[in-house]
Amino acid sequence: MMNIKGKKILVTGADGFIGSHLTEELVRQGHDVKAFVLYNSFNSWGWLDSAPQNIKDQIEVHTGDIRDPHGVKTAMQGCDIVLHLAALIAIPYSYHSPDTYVDTNIKGTLNIVQAARELGVEKVVHTSTSEVYGTAQFVPITEDHPLKGQSPYSASKIGADQIAMSFYHSFDTPVSIIRPFNTYGPRQSARAVIPTIITQIASGQRNLKLGSIHPTRDFNYVLDTVRGFIACAESDRSIGEVINIGSNYEVSIGDTVQLIAEVMGADITIETDVVRLRPEKSEVERLWAANKKAKDLLGWTPLYGDREGFKRGLKHTVEWFTITENLKKYKVGMYNV
Repeated sequence: MMNIKGKKILVTGADGFIGSHLTEELVRQGHDVKAFVLYNSFNSWGWLDSAPQNIKDQIEVHTGDIRDPHGVKTAMQGCDIVLHLAALIAIPYSYHSPDTYVDTNIKGTLNIVQAARELGVEKVVHTSTSEVYGTAQFVPITEDHPLKGQSPYSASKIGADQIAMSFYHSFDTPVSIIRPFNTYGPRQSARAVIPTIITQIASGQRNLKLGSIHPTRDFNYVLDTVRGFIACAESDRSIGEVINIGSNYEVSIGDTVQLIAEVMGADITIETDVVRLRPEKSEVERLWAANKKAKDLLGWTPLYGDREGFKRGLKHTVEWFTITENLKKYKVGMYNV
């Protein structure tokens, strides 16, 4: 076990969905946190703007761009641990602008591990994604499952993973790769399926516009994902390893819709919106995580696993989205790639 108390921790992508939850939890646990957020002229810190003031007061915020090697190295100076979450993650947008995914995900990761090597950082936790597996060739999916880039996004993440691990093999840079399956929870973008369903129902719609509903996913409540990141940072045994973080519970999108409707007390119908469909060969049909390695190396098991846990996580998510001021942050009637 690596004692991360008293260590300076940099979180890249701290302004995003998972990154903001992770940053807040690290502060709650008493850690010294620097948040790397994307520079913008609005001086917005993304979801960190919504954090309680007492938490914001304890975060050192660095604005920059993960694509800029000099800015990345400057942000990492004096940091002992880097939790690297900054990435472009929308699959539909990767069909539209794949070049930006290569720059942000692959080159951004290179900037992180290059600076980590030069600065002698003690630990880098790089964020992968279950999308790198493509449609499951066997289930549950272990870390040894073949990688298949079925979208420019997943291809860029495979590239980023390989860059990160190459620095471990070439230079002994202390890299761990965490591979979360489909994370959901408060603050998630409405281009993801669970917020899409919740926001449509919450705004009074009963005929839901959705893409494909037959694929299956392994959904992870965001607090479980956050616990996985912290456990990975603390584990010496995670260095040089790729570790799935998943619930080991498979559920179809269609069944997920029905569960959410049940939680929200809504009688709904589903309409296929062709704009939301992925190209046929690009759709990942099945994801189901094996999570034994996370238990063995990190001591991590999901608190929101199985159907009962999934329903509990959905309730927490619905509660957040149905607060009027939260729902107002979403353009419910508009499909956002």
